[in-house]
Order: sequence, then C-alpha cells, then structure tokens
Amino acid sequence: MSRVAKMPVAIPQGVDVTIKAENISVKGAGGTLSIANSSVVKITNENGHLNFAPANESREANAMSGTMRQLVNNMVVGVTKGFEKKLNLVGVGYKAQATGTKLNLAVGFSHPVNIEMPAGIKVETPAPTEILIKGADRQRVGQIAAEIRAIRPPEPYKGKGIRYSDEKITIKETKKK
Repeated sequence: MSRVAKMPVAIPQGVDVTIKAENISVKGAGGTLSIANSSVVKITNENGHLNFAPANESREANAMSGTMRQLVNNMVVGVTKGFEKKLNLVGVGYKAQATGTKLNLAVGFSHPVNIEMPAGIKVETPAPTEILIKGADRQRVGQIAAEIRAIRPPEPYKGKGIRYSDEKITIKETKKK
C-alpha cells in the first residue's frame, strides 16, 4: 500500500465531506471543492478521519490511492486555511495594481497587461512590486501564478521579470571580448 495513503486525513470542525460514487465534495468556510472519485480507490469515513485504500492489488490502484489522499487533503486544507502564492516584480518601472478581480501589470511592454481573475481566486498587491494570489483550490492558485509569471519570466542576465518569492535566479556572466 502507498505510504501516503496509509496516513488518514483528519476532518476539522466545520468541514463537511460528502463521498458519492462519482465524486467527493468538501465544504467549509473557504468554499466548496469537489473532485471525481476513482473506481480503483476505496474511501471510508471513520470517526472524522478519511481512510484511503486500493480497491484491488494493481499497481495503478496503489498509486492512485496515495494521489487521491493527497488531493482530498489539499481540498480540506484549502477550505479551512486556503493557499497563497507570492510573486515579486524585479525591474525598473515594473509595477502591479490589483483592482477588484483585475490585475494590471506594467512590465516593460508598450501597453499595460490586464488579467481577469477567475471566480474563487483573490489577488492583492501589498506593495507595487508584490503580488499575492489567494484561493481555496491549490491547483488553480498555482496555475494563475504560473500564467502571471509567464507574461515576463525572469531573464538570466539582469534578473528582470516576474518571479516567485522563493525562486532563486542564477545570473549568467556577460560575454567577454
């Protein structure tokens, strides 16, 4: 059995987990998330703990049990605490401004870049060179952060661009004569 799947998922107070044949939904203060249920994984709810086990002895069922456990755990954490990604803008004149559900970026192009945030994702700019993306769905938060970073990824010579706050950029040496 998968090592990850052996650990049960604790359901905190105020979180409601519904297990159906076709999907699993988690409802909490942060919203409602659902995921399609896999037929090769048995999920049981025992005394406020979700247990995951492979339905058969196949290698796919073993791997999928650990994957399902982690996805459901991320959903439980998302509706209770939420997830966030922090981006930094590095470059002269680079700035970001969040207005409602829109993010306006000035990152060296001749025009400003406007990005509409999907439902369930909040964006904040505590400083003009910082972007905070928050939401309950870990995958969507990471995807939006990757799409914003892809607008102007950090370049290797000066380090200018949009980068994650914990990202290390290796600066290349310039060409010598």
